[in-house]
Amino acid sequence: MNTEQPSQLEPFPEDGWSRVLAVVAHPDDLEYGAAGAIARWTGMGRWVGYLLASRGEAGMDDVPPEEAGPLRVAEQLESARIVGVSDVEFLDHPDGVIEESTALRRDIALAIRRHRPEVVVTINHHRWWGPGMMNQADHRNVGNAVLDAVPAAANRWLFRDGGVEPWRGVRLVAVAGSPQPTHAVDVSETLETSIASLAAHRRYLESLGDHPMADPDDMLRGMALQTAQRFGGRPATAFEVLRM
Repeated sequence: MNTEQPSQLEPFPEDGWSRVLAVVAHPDDLEYGAAGAIARWTGMGRWVGYLLASRGEAGMDDVPPEEAGPLRVAEQLESARIVGVSDVEFLDHPDGVIEESTALRRDIALAIRRHRPEVVVTINHHRWWGPGMMNQADHRNVGNAVLDAVPAAANRWLFRDGGVEPWRGVRLVAVAGSPQPTHAVDVSETLETSIASLAAHRRYLESLGDHPMADPDDMLRGMALQTAQRFGGRPATAFEVLRM
């Protein structure tokens, strides 16, 4: 029997930066864990902006896209407000069929240039969430586009038509939901806020029915306590940190 314990997670480096751009595929992507860290950072006075590749219009089985898109945008704006984020942008790539394209990379790179973050947060770009849990294509494609957009944003000869000066200041990319986490953020004081942030996606959660992901309190508290086992017993959210 394998009795080896999982390695401990390092504290997320929180010194030397002031701006975060979080780039994900859909409304609710950040609320499944990362929002607890974001609430902590905005509470520390850091600026955080959200960039969403789609409006999540294809994400509700019981609501047609033309109704679901505006509904999910409204819920995302409220969800962001709860954790102290007021800058939220939607790129309008088509939900469910987001491509890892040059166009997506350009959109993200130009946003990085505009907002000039030192930290970029994104969603899991790996094929799996964990053993037996396959990741969705939109998440993978957006996550991989982010990893390519960071160096593209620094290259003045790429996407020159965007009219924004290059930005070479991204120090870290933090991948939320990665099956290979390296660091964690203590969310002891922001866990309740993160639960409220996910709960703000009320109509979306209703559409999930009895799926485990439809219970914000149970889902997020369980995730934070699971991460705590690798973080000195403190409720936390985990990231795979890539240094740029």
